[in-house]
Amino acid sequence: MNISFPAAKAFSPDRASRVNVLLGPTNTGKTHYAIERMLSYSSGMIGLPLRLLAREVYNRVVEKAGAAAVALITGEEKIKPESPRYWVSTVEAMPRDLDLAFVAVDEIQLGADLDRGHVFTDRLLHRRGREETLLIGAATMHRAVRDLLPAARIFARPRLSRLSFAGDRKITRLPRRSAIVAFSVEDVYAIAEWIRRQRGGAAVVLGALSPRTRNAQVDMYQNGDVDYIVATDAIGMGLNLDVDHIAFAAARKFDGWQHRRLTPAEFGQIAGRAGRHLRDGTFGTTGRCALFDAELVDALEEHRFDAVRMLQWRNTDLDFSSIAGLAASLDTLPKEEGLVRAALAADQMVLDIASRDEKVVRAAKSRADIARLWECCQIPDYRKLSPAAHAELVLSVFGFVVRAGQIPDDWFARHVAAQDRVDGDLDTLSARLAEMRTWTYIANRSGWLRDPAHWQNAARRVEDRLSDALHERLAQRFVDRRTGVLMRRLRENAMLEAEVTPSGDVLVEGQHVGQLKGFRFTADPEAAGEAAKALNAAAQKALASEIDGRAGRVSEAVDEAFLLSNDGIIRWLGEPIGKIGAGAHVLEPRVTILADEQLTGQALETVQRRLDLWLAQHVKKLLGPLADLEKADGLDGIARGVAFQVAESLGVLDRARVAQDVKSLSQDARAVLRKFGVRFGAYHLYLPNSIKPAPRALAAQLYALKHGGGDAVKGLDEVLQLAASGRTSLAAGKDVQRNLYRAAGFRVCEDRAVRVDILERLADLIRPAVSYRPGVSPGDPPPGAADGDGFVVTVAMTSLAGCSGDSFASILRALGYMPEHRKGPAITAALRAAAGPLAQHDVGLEPTPECGLDAGLDMQTEELPSEPRGCTGQPVEPAGVAVHGPGVIRDTVTLDSPCPAALPDARPSDASGVETGETSATEAGWAKSSLEPLPVEAPLIEIWRPHRQHHHARRPETRMHKKHFERREGATAGAGNATTPETTERLAIPRDGAAADLPGGEGAGKVALADAQTGSRPNALQDRRKDGGERGGGEQRPRFGGHRGQNQAGEQNRDGTGERGEGRFGARERKSSERPPDPDSPFAKLLALKARLEEKKPG
Repeated sequence: MNISFPAAKAFSPDRASRVNVLLGPTNTGKTHYAIERMLSYSSGMIGLPLRLLAREVYNRVVEKAGAAAVALITGEEKIKPESPRYWVSTVEAMPRDLDLAFVAVDEIQLGADLDRGHVFTDRLLHRRGREETLLIGAATMHRAVRDLLPAARIFARPRLSRLSFAGDRKITRLPRRSAIVAFSVEDVYAIAEWIRRQRGGAAVVLGALSPRTRNAQVDMYQNGDVDYIVATDAIGMGLNLDVDHIAFAAARKFDGWQHRRLTPAEFGQIAGRAGRHLRDGTFGTTGRCALFDAELVDALEEHRFDAVRMLQWRNTDLDFSSIAGLAASLDTLPKEEGLVRAALAADQMVLDIASRDEKVVRAAKSRADIARLWECCQIPDYRKLSPAAHAELVLSVFGFVVRAGQIPDDWFARHVAAQDRVDGDLDTLSARLAEMRTWTYIANRSGWLRDPAHWQNAARRVEDRLSDALHERLAQRFVDRRTGVLMRRLRENAMLEAEVTPSGDVLVEGQHVGQLKGFRFTADPEAAGEAAKALNAAAQKALASEIDGRAGRVSEAVDEAFLLSNDGIIRWLGEPIGKIGAGAHVLEPRVTILADEQLTGQALETVQRRLDLWLAQHVKKLLGPLADLEKADGLDGIARGVAFQVAESLGVLDRARVAQDVKSLSQDARAVLRKFGVRFGAYHLYLPNSIKPAPRALAAQLYALKHGGGDAVKGLDEVLQLAASGRTSLAAGKDVQRNLYRAAGFRVCEDRAVRVDILERLADLIRPAVSYRPGVSPGDPPPGAADGDGFVVTVAMTSLAGCSGDSFASILRALGYMPEHRKGPAITAALRAAAGPLAQHDVGLEPTPECGLDAGLDMQTEELPSEPRGCTGQPVEPAGVAVHGPGVIRDTVTLDSPCPAALPDARPSDASGVETGETSATEAGWAKSSLEPLPVEAPLIEIWRPHRQHHHARRPETRMHKKHFERREGATAGAGNATTPETTERLAIPRDGAAADLPGGEGAGKVALADAQTGSRPNALQDRRKDGGERGGGEQRPRFGGHRGQNQAGEQNRDGTGERGEGRFGARERKSSERPPDPDSPFAKLLALKARLEEKKPG
């Protein structure tokens, strides 16, 4: 605040009378001397450069003279008793109308400051006490005072302590009780944050802080809560601090006009804060500040600085006749040597803006109005936004004061309430506090408000709240109170009390210093620097007994208290105590104890034994069948080798790897392997009980340990999460080993990883659909059945796999199926009815030349008529065409011929008709051509078929090839049939549509009769071998299929050994075997059933 008023006599000859000037460096007791001199008079006043210093001096004077005798006047605060004798004030706020015996002005060397210098120069020239005037300043003011006040009595006082240069030091190596000086808020905050991490914290002093906040920060330092203080150059203005060392972190500052290097005198003013009273002090550099040169060091140590030659001056004899006259009087040049007109100040900038405002010009007509305008222009710009923004506030206040005489209470209250918030960070609180200081200043102007006392208290309360909140934020950010308390206790050489809570928190002197996790102590990361070693030393004493106690509890813990997590850590009650590693055998991992050095001797051995025992039991519980399988008691030869490979593969073995071995296994060997839990799937040999999430996760971990550990095996965490999730399939990672997926119970099918048991269940769904032959196989088609050996994808399949679309297609491709696309329904052939009371036999119909069975079917039929009507046609030989029962056709069928093949009558025929297979076309009949085709175009469907290496569509050209072709086709059609024990569609209806290559007459009739009586067809190929003797060797065993629900259907395969095949159902030839089947096996029972059926056939 720069208040300027007219002086009675600007340069009175007696202005130096009764003036004493005390000059000297810092720590000479100048301020203390001034206080003592003031108290020796009946009344007095002292002007100080900072509000903070004024508050400090006020408290000291109150202690000696009493609160009723002392007044405090600053721009933002007033404490004024009824009749004070002593006044403590900032230089800018020194009252002008008091007649006092003593007047003192401190730090007069600030008269050379570009911003505030003219105010100090005015007080030096014009403020006088009735009996004594005391001017206090640095020795550099000797020449200026002698020139301006030749009659003044000048004396000096020596420094009480010695100041020496300590060189450059790192911030972390600065001694205790040091002050680090920087010249920007950002640098101050950064240094304070660094000290907090290294040394426990630091106090922060900025010029922008309120006195309450700065006092609170200084108190933390003075009380010993922190050993360091980080400040701007505000620390050099009379703050009495217990500082032993001053470290300059910078040598340049922004003085309001430019960035410049500090002058030696400014360096000396700040460095002089080190060492108080009789205790010596040191100064030096730190951080990025360059080392001081020898000349500067010598000047600082000897307190020799260039004298101040010019003081800033501004006219105080102002002209209030007009705004222009006021501005002109402010620009008056000094007439005395040693003075220079001050630069354009903030109040002059506001006045210049106001002079161009028409409303202000119209309102400021009288001298009183112009004087009031000048008073408003001198409102300090604490916000430091911009001259225009500050001028807007000033002119608003002036408008209220001039027009209404006072500022409206609601307007003032609204602005005060807007700042009454304590949320936000340091910058937000600092901005609010700066604006609040402006409203506090306005509240302390007399006559501006209706009830100034009320608003002064209200503004002070808000400012105090903001100041306290800012102090708390500064302490939270830059002070580690825990470390401060502990460091103070260490300095006192006191024994630190440590304890460990039940949750594992380690407390020293009630402060959290770390946590005991299992048998390892983890220090709090916030506890760093010099205090960390002491904290750890104190904590170790409490940890020794706690670790021994934990070792005893671990040795007595039940198995349920331990857990092996996905990261390979063994946890006891959730705390890590061990880590598994690779052992001599994949199923025998070893345990490494995770413990500090405190766990030794007997306690360590006890924990090691307990964890070794638990891990062995854990592996046995989850993967014990693998160990039993590896021993293979009761197995020898090939079976023993298969068992070993299954165990070596951790319970999931690709069947393709042991396909030949599996084919060579006897029924007895297979039965023993089943007792060990092995299941023979279409694609894998695996142990169903080990496919659960827990065994698979353990198996994946053991696999990773065997191949270098979790860090060496990519994707282990992902695979372990997949195994534990219970998902049936997931997108496979490109960088993850396929064997790792297999160990986790998954098989990679192109870009999907599918659980192996899901693949086997999927095979169970596909097998009946592939085995079913529309028009040949009796009964309703299974879900997904299509023409030939194809199938369509069903919802059950995609639901089982947990995916659809391209993802599911990739699985089918990986399993050996290939897609084809065509229009129309999946089944276009007429379905063959199952055996029932209305249809007990098959009747074969030979298609007419005009309508062959393989011809395209165009006409769509929706439902079989209740009484089929016949059509003329030639009688045909039996060709395996199915008879329709009372049901309806499930899929629409299109016929491309003018006359469809006749359907057999559903009523039973005589025996001769059954045996010869001859029937009239008029006895079956089709519906007339009155059925019109639907206008809707048939949809495009996708049919999947097994991908075979040989070409089934090519007709064999020789009789031997033809026989071989028929045998392979028959085997393919029979494998996995969910409805009949054996299907021979390709023998009954060749692919090219020719008549079946079966003997006519009785043989064909027997086939039809067997189908009608049992709902299934005997093995036509076997009958041919018996009758025609085309194949030597022992008797060919029949093959059986069945639904998934049957006991043995899920484990029957195409070679008749009771197991599922390797992906391609029915793709391999049957091999004859001389050894009869096991009497207890289902095959023996089925053979007996067949024999009984054959005995019932008519002779």
